[in-house]
Amino acid sequence: MAEHNDLGKFGEELAVDFLEKNGYEILETNWVFDKAEIDIIAQKNNVLAVVEVKTRSSVDFGLPQEFVKPKKIQLLVKAINEYVTQNDLDVEVRFDIVAIHKENTEFVIEHIEEAFYYF
Repeated sequence: MAEHNDLGKFGEELAVDFLEKNGYEILETNWVFDKAEIDIIAQKNNVLAVVEVKTRSSVDFGLPQEFVKPKKIQLLVKAINEYVTQNDLDVEVRFDIVAIHKENTEFVIEHIEEAFYYF
């Protein structure tokens, strides 16, 4: 596996731990529908959080959250609509980003709730 894939997988594991410690129930990881993959689907109370995880070894080329592009957002929306329908859920859906980057020897985790809207 390429090094960037290892970093991405490690970031997703950090994000799962972070979310669980903050009261979220992890419902799915790497859930796929059509051409879309949702990194984490988590729930806290009546909010279904669709979480895109972005991990970078540094911020030299920009913050991790800056790498979530409009096409990815469209795919996430399509996929979560299918997930909600398949599971007959009556929840509020929110799109979050967990941005992770390395500073010296530590990883910094930022949870951005309501990172984007889709109308």
